[in-house]
Amino acid sequence: MTVTVVQVTTRREQEIFLQFPWTLYHGDPHWVPPIRSDQRQRCGFAKHPFYERAESQAFLAYRNGQPVGRILAIANHLHNELHQDKIGFFGFFESIDDQQVAKSLLQAARGYLKNRGYQVMRGPVSPSMNYECGALVDGFDSMPVFMMTYNPPYYPSLFEASGLAKAHDLYAYRGTYEMLAQNEKRWNFVSQRLGERVKLNMRPMYRKDFDKELRGFMDVFNQALVGSWGFVPLTEAEMKHIANSLRYLIAPEMTSVIEVDGERVGVSFGMLDYNPRIKSIDGKLFPFGFLKLILNKRTIKRIRLISTNVVPRFQKNKGVGMSLFFNLIPAIREWGIEECEFSWVLESNTFSRATLERCGTELYKTYRIYDVDVDVDG
Repeated sequence: MTVTVVQVTTRREQEIFLQFPWTLYHGDPHWVPPIRSDQRQRCGFAKHPFYERAESQAFLAYRNGQPVGRILAIANHLHNELHQDKIGFFGFFESIDDQQVAKSLLQAARGYLKNRGYQVMRGPVSPSMNYECGALVDGFDSMPVFMMTYNPPYYPSLFEASGLAKAHDLYAYRGTYEMLAQNEKRWNFVSQRLGERVKLNMRPMYRKDFDKELRGFMDVFNQALVGSWGFVPLTEAEMKHIANSLRYLIAPEMTSVIEVDGERVGVSFGMLDYNPRIKSIDGKLFPFGFLKLILNKRTIKRIRLISTNVVPRFQKNKGVGMSLFFNLIPAIREWGIEECEFSWVLESNTFSRATLERCGTELYKTYRIYDVDVDVDG
């Protein structure tokens, strides 16, 4: 049966694009719906600062008049200014288990990027690697944690049959509080030795200076990841947007800052796993979903450690990064956190992977970023 792919140009088509996952994942116990207002912005259907330096085009696939898939082609100008590699992107991919549908969507996205001078298409990223990214290729038996992706097990096959090949893998590690606490004494010793060499201060984020503190976290993030695979820094506008969106979700107790001689040189940032709550409110913040999301945070017993970042001149001191995380152990203990996910970790980040594995954590989910030439006959 014929598949028709159309560009999304009308408000009605935008609504079909946004609503399609609810049809695709109906009855899937592991799927977590996106925050609806957030997804609208990140798709470019409402104002989002990412699109001050990028543009996109959404596509819908139909069969017999019914939507059967979607994709967003993304031209990230900031990425290409930084990397000079003529790579375009795709994201927000969803499809029924049908190779013709997937191939048609991917071809439409490639055509959009080819017409703009790009040579390679990379994804999925929604809309960049600073947001949700990667296709789940291993670990389908559980719900993802906050701000991590989920997809049906057949997506890797659809991608590979359409000519896409692995570009890089992202890993998620899982650890229990007991497992991490066993290493606390060792890392406290490392922190103590570090403090003997420099004027060291370790502390959580200051709640009273939230805006300044979160900006400081993101500044370290931008400095620390320069040179990492695929990295593009957050813009000033994106920093402000993220700060506003996370203002009521961050638990300052789940943050850690290292200062040396008064200068912030490292940050560790954990987020409570709000996904079970997001699922229960079906991604709707209004009228009462937002309150259900943020009230009684202490009942959440799972955390995602999103990042542990150290500015370049302190990265050779391997004790700084791990001291950052283990500085969180007392707060994790007091909160009653039972499980922690470390995600995502680049497969090329051998130091972080080795450290996590030495601590006894389990590699339990793998996410994949794919590349394909825009001229490939997939």
